[in-house]
Amino acid sequence: MVYRLSAVFKGRDIISIKDLDRGEILQLFEVAETMEPLAKKGSQLLSNKIIGILFYEPSTRTRLSFDTAIRRLGGSSVGFAEPRVSSVEKGETLSDTVRVVENYVDAIVLRHPLEGAARLAAEFSAVPVINAGSGAEEHPTQALLDLYTIKREKRKIDGLNIGLIGDLRYGRTVHSLAYGLAYFDINLYLISPPLLRMRREVLEDISADVRCEESEDIRDVISKLDVLYVTRIQKERFADLSEYEAVRGSYRITLDLLRNAKSGLIILHPLPRVSEISQEVDQSRYAKYFRAVWYGLLVRMALLALILGAVR
Repeated sequence: MVYRLSAVFKGRDIISIKDLDRGEILQLFEVAETMEPLAKKGSQLLSNKIIGILFYEPSTRTRLSFDTAIRRLGGSSVGFAEPRVSSVEKGETLSDTVRVVENYVDAIVLRHPLEGAARLAAEFSAVPVINAGSGAEEHPTQALLDLYTIKREKRKIDGLNIGLIGDLRYGRTVHSLAYGLAYFDINLYLISPPLLRMRREVLEDISADVRCEESEDIRDVISKLDVLYVTRIQKERFADLSEYEAVRGSYRITLDLLRNAKSGLIILHPLPRVSEISQEVDQSRYAKYFRAVWYGLLVRMALLALILGAVR
C-alpha cells in the first residue's frame, strides 16, 4: 500500500483540536480510511518506533486504543497506567518525567488530571506529545474520532443538526468536539442544566462560526437532531459534591424519548456510560457509541502514522 507523506503532521504536537484546521482534519480522515485493513491484519509501519504512554488518570478506552493502534502498526509502547507505579509517587514533576521519557521514545501520549498539563509537557519534550485528556479542558483525539464517526455514519458533517447533552461545563470531550465542529457548517444544540452549561470561553470562541442554541429540555429539540452526543455527569470533576447531587440523573435517553427523533438520528457517547443512556437503546438503530470505538482505533492509527512520518 502506498501512502502520501504529510509534512503538515510529521513531528507535531497534538494538544488541542484547535491545533488543526478543517483541511488537516479531513486529511487525517482520508488516512484513517486506509487504516481499516491494517487494523484487522496488522502492519509494520511503526516497526522501529517506541511510544510512551503516560497516564496519570484512569482510562480504559483511550489507553487501550492507543496501545492497540501502536501494536497494529508494528510499534511498541512503554509507560504507566497510573502514577503510583512511577517516580511521580516519589514527587517527580511532570516536566522532569517528560525530559526523562523523551530519551526512550519517539512520541509521548499523555493523560493528566490538570488543565494545561499536555501543553506544559510539549514545551519540555523534544518528541511529539499527543494530549489524551487534560483535566476538564480538552481531549482532542476523542473529538477527532467523534467527528470521524459522524462522517462515516452520516456520510457528511456539514448541514447537520448536532446536540451535545449532559456535562458541558466539565466534560473535556464536549469542549474539544465543539471546537472541532466549528470547522463545519452545522447547527449546534447545547442541552444541560444551568449549572453545567457550556463554558463561556468555548461558546465565545465558536459562536462566530457555529449557530448555537442552549436548552435545558432534550424534549424541546430531539425532533430536530441528526446527531445526539451524550455525556455522563462527572462526579470526579465537582469540588462541591452537593452541586453534583443537585444535577445527577438530569437526563436519561430512552426508547420512549426517541419516538420523537428522526429515523436517521445517531447517538454517540465518549464512554464510560453510567445511567444516562438506557441499555434498551443499545440494540436500536440509533446507537453508534460502541461502533465509535472501532473508528477511534483507525483515527489514532492514522494520527500516529502521520506524526511519526510513517506514511509515504
